[in-house]
Amino acid sequence: MNRMQSGQPLGSIARSLVLLGLITAGCQAQEAAAPVASVSSALPTHRAVPSPPAVTTDQLWVALDDHLGQGTRRDQPAAPLRLSSAGAAFLVLRSVDAAPGSAPLAEGAALQISWRLVPLAKSVKVSRLVAGPYASFESADRVAERWRAKGVTARVAHPGEWEVWVPSEAPALEGVTTRPWRQTITTEVRPHLEGPQGGQTLTGALELEAPDGLRWNGGVMQGPFRLQPDAYGSWTLLEQVPLERYLEGVVPHEIGAGSPPAALQAQAVLARTWALANSHRFDLDGYHLCSDTQCQVYSDPRLAGSAVRQAIGATSGQVLQWQGKPISAVYHASNGGVMASAPEAWAMAPAAYLKAQPDGDQTWREQRALPLDAAAVTRLLQGGAGAYGAGHPLFRWQRTYSAAQLQTALADPGLGAIRDLKVMERGPSGRALRLRISGDGPDSPVTLRLDAIRRRLRRLPSTLFVIHPAGPGLWQFQGGGFGHGAGLSQAGAIDLARRGWPLKRILSHYYPGATLAPVSPAGKAP
Repeated sequence: MNRMQSGQPLGSIARSLVLLGLITAGCQAQEAAAPVASVSSALPTHRAVPSPPAVTTDQLWVALDDHLGQGTRRDQPAAPLRLSSAGAAFLVLRSVDAAPGSAPLAEGAALQISWRLVPLAKSVKVSRLVAGPYASFESADRVAERWRAKGVTARVAHPGEWEVWVPSEAPALEGVTTRPWRQTITTEVRPHLEGPQGGQTLTGALELEAPDGLRWNGGVMQGPFRLQPDAYGSWTLLEQVPLERYLEGVVPHEIGAGSPPAALQAQAVLARTWALANSHRFDLDGYHLCSDTQCQVYSDPRLAGSAVRQAIGATSGQVLQWQGKPISAVYHASNGGVMASAPEAWAMAPAAYLKAQPDGDQTWREQRALPLDAAAVTRLLQGGAGAYGAGHPLFRWQRTYSAAQLQTALADPGLGAIRDLKVMERGPSGRALRLRISGDGPDSPVTLRLDAIRRRLRRLPSTLFVIHPAGPGLWQFQGGGFGHGAGLSQAGAIDLARRGWPLKRILSHYYPGATLAPVSPAGKAP
């Protein structure tokens, strides 16, 4: 998860109260304008996809691979999906709609699914306005919330990057640029089960059982699994996994299995809280979470050693909450010695439990009064004694960008030859909120804001930096930390655990005012 490069809600009480009415009540504010009558459209905005079920502690739907079959043409299918059993038991493939007791579509130690472009019996017209792309789900959802406050149905989509989709009749939002998107859909991509006699093209979502597990990305996933269409005309392979087993596949990959027990426990609580609070993230596509850094990294749960399992067990069913609701439990690798507030990371309202403050011992804190200006950031970056997590390899870093590299990263020929870079605004922790890049072309200057800075300048580990000229057409970024800086610093948590801090003290340090509470089997905090 950025190691959480990025965390927020929707739906019915059973669904996204499903955990949340959850988090955004605490960390996202709607526009002040009163809602107006709901804006509907004569045309749908996207291909219809059934919503996923309500999240429970027994079931999360997590995508192992997405956009499968994308790009399939009549004369050239996309890369096939190859599935292999991890043991002697056969894989069993069934239609989701098959009657109980009916024969499976296929069984075998290995199955191969290719893709076919099939004409629709009746064409479908879709029309929408698209806002984005955005650097994170958080920033996209903030824009979607502004439309929802006006009675507009706004959906966050991820066809490749984060976007917001609204009906073509939706009113304009100040500061938000949209582009129209219309299409008449006449074909669809369907899975084709390969076989000795040529196979068969299948219809609808599929279920896959793997009694001995499914080999996947060098590991083994237990399942069961589904293969289902998404809103973009492609397909998703997902696993239906219990929450605690999901954590076994997350915790060691996010913080490292060798971390001390209290740090592992903190990561388990945060991973559980974050998963529940973000279960609406891919609602548009019919599942809950992804398995990469756009969510939390999820891989083979068998790799969780005894220490990880003990940490998960010791915190079983515990979530971190604020005023009775699960928090936006964002975390990252290293904060460079100073925590960020939520609005320094994303375009979102302040959260009382995500504060900007120095992250170190008493001397470190006393010598670094916030807010930090450019000079104070420069002084902070020159030392680290007393800061928590100072042993992280990216606690301090340097990156040099040339004018040519910047032009490539920005992909805007109209910017012209780049002449200057300047941080125009900083947050309380000293992080860059606005970075102005000036050139000699008609599009100059270009201003990058918040998480868009790292989205466009991908070599920057964080936005805690100062910039120095390093020669003609060269700029050196001197910075600290890895990630957005809000919430728990994994390096800091490891450091504090080694100093003897227990779980609750670590969590209260990084999320002041938040409390531990049990989650019900239905996935709701009390």
